[in-house]
Amino acid sequence: MDWSTQLGDVLIDMGYVTREQLDEALAEQKKTGKLLGQVLIAKGFLSEGRLVEALAAQQQLPVLSLSRYRPMPEAVRLVPENVARRLNIVPLSLENDRTLLVAMADPKNIMALDELRMLTGMDISVGVAGASEIDRTLSRVYTIQESLDGAGLEIVSGDMPDLDLAHAAEEANPDDAPIIQLVNSVLEQAVREGASDIHVEPFEKNSRIRYRIDGQLFSALDFPRKVHPAVVSRLKIMSGMDISEKRRPQDGRILIRVLGRRVDLRVSSLPTIYGEKMVLRILDQANAMVGLKKLGLAEEDKALVDSVCNAPYGIVLVTGPTGSGKSTTLYSILEQINSPEVNVVTVEDPVEYTISGIGQVQVNERTGLGFNSALRSILRQDPDKILVGEIRDGETAQLAIRAALTGHLVLSSLHTNDAPSATIRLVDMGLQPFLVSSSLLMVIAQRLVRRLCSQCRQEYVMPPELCADLHVPAGTKAWRPVGCNDCRGTGYKGRSAIFEIMEMNDAIRKHVVEGAASTVLRQAAIANGMRTLRQSGIAKILSGVTSVEDVLTTTFE
Repeated sequence: MDWSTQLGDVLIDMGYVTREQLDEALAEQKKTGKLLGQVLIAKGFLSEGRLVEALAAQQQLPVLSLSRYRPMPEAVRLVPENVARRLNIVPLSLENDRTLLVAMADPKNIMALDELRMLTGMDISVGVAGASEIDRTLSRVYTIQESLDGAGLEIVSGDMPDLDLAHAAEEANPDDAPIIQLVNSVLEQAVREGASDIHVEPFEKNSRIRYRIDGQLFSALDFPRKVHPAVVSRLKIMSGMDISEKRRPQDGRILIRVLGRRVDLRVSSLPTIYGEKMVLRILDQANAMVGLKKLGLAEEDKALVDSVCNAPYGIVLVTGPTGSGKSTTLYSILEQINSPEVNVVTVEDPVEYTISGIGQVQVNERTGLGFNSALRSILRQDPDKILVGEIRDGETAQLAIRAALTGHLVLSSLHTNDAPSATIRLVDMGLQPFLVSSSLLMVIAQRLVRRLCSQCRQEYVMPPELCADLHVPAGTKAWRPVGCNDCRGTGYKGRSAIFEIMEMNDAIRKHVVEGAASTVLRQAAIANGMRTLRQSGIAKILSGVTSVEDVLTTTFE
């Protein structure tokens, strides 16, 4: 039996293809001479991730997720880039100084393995990875390694001279070129991976770069600490910060073009005992899930939000911690109410997404254009609907409430743990309770949970005690994360929002005026039909969107 038929049998046994699909692919393979896996992928019968799993199962080899693997510089130096590309392999690590671990898309390529043994003089250990993943990793690894090697040899002082950003690539000093290339590679990889944040962190002996993907931090790169000041200086120059100031936190902004699209980076520096830590927030409109239909609202919750979109005046608050998707929800509501008949104006810091037909104002504290002054000016611009990016202090809250009471619909965000706490927070900011109760229409609290990978999630029956804790019938089924090549071995791919929507009614307004505790407000809201964050999360569990573990760690009762 030939190799292709053996692989086909494995794919059928794993339930990844049907016999008819395999026969069609084998017939195509005889005409073209291509590998069976390539034919199946080209025809749309198979994903690359499942092909990798089948090859690994057939050869009893491990699956390697290169997105989460950090190749050792010593291993990369053993194999020249042109050889790695020709053989379609990624050198990953040295084991016991005698064995080189490599990732291969085609583990049956005996000639490639023999060439590697001769080239390196080492035994070869093999893991399986996807061809496209190998191609991306090769570009990243060799570019970064070349930059680090150059930086290690050429950088003498910690700081870089000020560069003209418009001509940085052409006019770069030879001593600066490796750092420029290193920073560019790190930024490009983060955008490709769909990261929301980049962390550049100094430690005693080395520095580390981590990406936040789907809410979780992953280590991407370690580099020598002596290179760290130059990396920080380069980021400061790109973001318009003062490179001579190292003792105070700074904020900046970088606009780059990656993969043919514009990406906005918000940069923050913070002095630590080993140097400055940099965090870059990536605002990529191409990855935005803006739109009420994309938010994952339950039907009854969507009906509530739709009703508020049509309200002539009042204030709607979206609450939750940093990174919980508040801005996405606000922009989705904005998109719904945006029309030629309505004048919509926003004041934001920063403007994360641009929406055609809406006047968006960027806060700039350096020029004196803060939330308060911008909001006062907006009220003289004949607005119908207003978005205030965040209510940060009592003065902004007063202005927002005043706008809501004088015939405007105001949307804003607030940092509270749940929906009922929002009213108490506003009162703590100095607002009169009767003003809060009369102007507030709705509070939307939200969190983000990780979405289970559709390729590898596994169904199971929840234990009786867990069913009791979640208040679901005994024997209820749920799904758990497993981990595959498609999801970087995490079991999760993407995120979904869960919501707690408190619609104001007479009973809740009365409690607000009386200064009731948040527990009393919560009970009144539940009696009015509010689903808690935990209940919303349980609904996502039962529909197979997320796991029990993720909901339990994200919400509490």
